[in-house]
Amino acid sequence: MADTLPPMTSIEPGAEGDDRLRFEACFRDHYADILAFAIRRQRDRQSAEDAASETFAVAWRRRGLIPERPLPWLYAIALRVLANQRRSGLRRRRLEERLAQERAMPADVSDPTDALARRSAFAAVFARLGEDDREVLRLIAWEGLEPREAAVVLGCSYGAFRVRLHRARRRLGKQLAAAGHSTSDVRRTDVRAIKETR
Repeated sequence: MADTLPPMTSIEPGAEGDDRLRFEACFRDHYADILAFAIRRQRDRQSAEDAASETFAVAWRRRGLIPERPLPWLYAIALRVLANQRRSGLRRRRLEERLAQERAMPADVSDPTDALARRSAFAAVFARLGEDDREVLRLIAWEGLEPREAAVVLGCSYGAFRVRLHRARRRLGKQLAAAGHSTSDVRRTDVRAIKETR
């Protein structure tokens, strides 16, 4: 979207036409300001251009709300877009680090049938947990969310989520112990084995 506006046929009369004209003026007058704003906050120009484009995509969707002085409004949108970019980049880096750690772990040379038996036993134990516990563990293990992010998904406070996660892991550990499995590293178990129960 860097230098182009949405396809234009003709300006419709009435409110929609006025909104489109206001958006076009806003884009023309402030694209360079928003791009400069993003460049000052991003490491590379491509990410800044993406942020500026996304800012105006949001502005286009909300064109009926464009205020008389749009620049502060656009800056507020750009800040949210940049924050989303940072969170997305952080999640990507964490995933890359996790994959690198898993690649660095020594290969399991045990009998594949043993691994299948352990996986099957774990799936049975996991299935016996309550749905609330399973969902807490899945958000961390399957979705790769940090506890603070998972708390948002479940609509609870960060502290409440940490308590729920601790209890879910403890119940998982007890179930594993009752089934005769090692509980020395439930954190690693829930990340690797829970994924395998999908």
